[in-house]
Amino acid sequence: MSEDFPTDFAAPSSGSAPQDGTRRSFMKQAGGLLGLALAPPLLSQAERLTAFSKTVEGVTTLQLKVNGTVRSLQAEPRVSLLDALREYLDLTGTKKGCDHGQCGACTVLVDGRRINSCLSLAVMNQGKEITTIEGLMKGEELHPMQEAFLKHDGFQCGYCTPGQIMSGVACVKEGHATTDDQCREWMSGNLCRCGAYPNIVAAVREVAGKA
Repeated sequence: MSEDFPTDFAAPSSGSAPQDGTRRSFMKQAGGLLGLALAPPLLSQAERLTAFSKTVEGVTTLQLKVNGTVRSLQAEPRVSLLDALREYLDLTGTKKGCDHGQCGACTVLVDGRRINSCLSLAVMNQGKEITTIEGLMKGEELHPMQEAFLKHDGFQCGYCTPGQIMSGVACVKEGHATTDDQCREWMSGNLCRCGAYPNIVAAVREVAGKA
């Protein structure tokens, strides 16, 4: 058997392989991107959003009247009202649950009507009166619905509570809390994973009775 094997191979033509300098530049760039991806976040969320917004086309100035105060923010037109409240205005009382309009945790009032803020764009709510859970209190005085939830222990983990309270306020205003069954029906868009429904109904019904 012949053992006359080649001991080296012909190098590819210069047109098909990158130069050493190009290869080094590529490796440096790749290493830098990997390091950036693995590095812990050093900036606050607000700073990251601000830095990101400067590089995204279509960012515009929005003015939202929230809890009686006009607030300005820089955001893309596609930002939801929920994200505008939480991420841009630091009103974190409104909770993000499913982000699909199915749980009611993000319920706020817009011109007195309850909506799922995750399903509404912030830009659509300019010029409207937006009320969040932070806007229910008058100074140090709790809203009657908040007092009723405390009295009847209408919460356990508390995550759904802001949305439940906002929906309860609207439910009473709409006249949809005159009976227990009616209250359950018109509060059914707000889910409570802990199962505090009987206490929630009791709280809403008490406020409806006083109203």
